[in-house]
Amino acid sequence: MSNKKITEDTTTTAPAKDAPALVKKIGRTTYIVRVHFSKTSKETMSDKIKRMLKNEIQQM
Repeated sequence: MSNKKITEDTTTTAPAKDAPALVKKIGRTTYIVRVHFSKTSKETMSDKIKRMLKNEIQQM
């Protein structure tokens, strides 16, 4: 893990009204993460997780 300081991102986008949000507070910064999925994607969520895990293992 790096010692880089996490700073608040002030980027704003128009949130989708039905998009679920995860809220996490770290220190004095609150992070709001909205989840969205591509309608044109051919990769399933399971495929994506497997691909990400394989990539992570290859970096070790």
